[in-house]
Amino acid sequence: MLSSTDARTVRPSRADLVDRYRRNRARSHELFALLSDDAYYSQPISLRHPVVFYEGHLPGFSFNTLVRKALGGASIDARLERLFARGIDPPEPAAAQPHTQSRETEWPSREVVRTFAAEADRLVIDALQHAEIESPGHPLLDRGEAVFAILEHEEMHQETLRYMWHRLPFCQKTAPPAYCPRTDGTPAAAEWVRVPAGRATLGVDRTAIPFGWDNESPAWSVDVPGFAIERHDVTNQRFLEFVDAGGYGDARWWTAEDWQWLRTEPLAHPLFWERIGDAWHWRGMFGSIPLPASWPVYVSLAEASAFARWRGARLPTEGEFQRAAVGSPEGERRYPWGAGVPTSRHGVFDFASWDPEPAGSHPEGASAWGVEDLVGNGWEWTSSPFAPFPGFRATASYPEYSADFFDGEHAVLKGASPATARELLRPTFRNWFRRRYPYVYATFRCVTSG
Repeated sequence: MLSSTDARTVRPSRADLVDRYRRNRARSHELFALLSDDAYYSQPISLRHPVVFYEGHLPGFSFNTLVRKALGGASIDARLERLFARGIDPPEPAAAQPHTQSRETEWPSREVVRTFAAEADRLVIDALQHAEIESPGHPLLDRGEAVFAILEHEEMHQETLRYMWHRLPFCQKTAPPAYCPRTDGTPAAAEWVRVPAGRATLGVDRTAIPFGWDNESPAWSVDVPGFAIERHDVTNQRFLEFVDAGGYGDARWWTAEDWQWLRTEPLAHPLFWERIGDAWHWRGMFGSIPLPASWPVYVSLAEASAFARWRGARLPTEGEFQRAAVGSPEGERRYPWGAGVPTSRHGVFDFASWDPEPAGSHPEGASAWGVEDLVGNGWEWTSSPFAPFPGFRATASYPEYSADFFDGEHAVLKGASPATARELLRPTFRNWFRRRYPYVYATFRCVTSG
């Protein structure tokens, strides 16, 4: 493995890679262990697969990508490898077909899934320990691409599992002993920060970091005119003003497509809120709690955009977010706070919490301009469509990862949520979802031009 004094280019050792794989698998096992047996074949979100799929998919993808495709290893069970290979989610709930497979028919038993997973794990770990996992010029092993792909794939799916679990009935989940949501804090007021014009780096040269997904490359930067951005994410309290003002019933604030979506669902408040009696509550992971006014609101891009219009503002572009996050008078930083390794002082990420924390709780994570929570506490919607940078080249180990979603229907999100692994906190990492997807841990802040 290569080494460097720059932490951004240090190549991890085999032991590091094995440790990360085992940590990922242990975290996934813990997530599945939270669920009761009757949740195993359920489908908490119509746009996602049933729970059973993911317990097989995570090790199955790792095995298929590294052992089978990259190294040419033998098959474990061809049927299960195909079943758990990959699934594309439909664009809207109306297009979703119910997954009606039963224990006795198409979906295997949990015992079969776990036996397959255990063997896949054994073979992946053996490959990480002993196989030639780096081979210059190899389509899947150049710079260890397949290895990093399987590691980050599982870390990203763990966040998917979390927001899927969020939709399950509380009776199908067991809260960990230390679960205690932090609901204190005075709601952050709307406060604006001026960010001067400058250059924002969006993409990175593939060889400049140990690994980046294809949509992060090649190196690409844009000129960003000066703008004003909110210091804090929009909180539940501030979004409640929009709800109370009849925002969900006023077509002026919505695009024609989003307005039709509201009429079809129908939706009259954020998905994470629920009305109990005369009071609003937050649907937490393990129970309902009085709506924490100080927490960032979690909404779809459609809802965030409507709020911004109501406020006479808009959402930031990807370039504006990047400029606010890592720009500074001296040049660009590695993180908003500087070069220091991300810790709990800087934000809520790396599975540190099951729910958000009050906006503005981590001032040490502020950017050079004083903008807070740009990494952690919720992904942040931008107005930029998810699209390739000039010179884009698909990842050989996972060619459909980005390219299938360059369709104009998905928007870029930046930052991180409480359930985002620390390895994904690099500034060039891009997340994306459809504009009317309400399940993800995504918040927003407003900007104005000039």
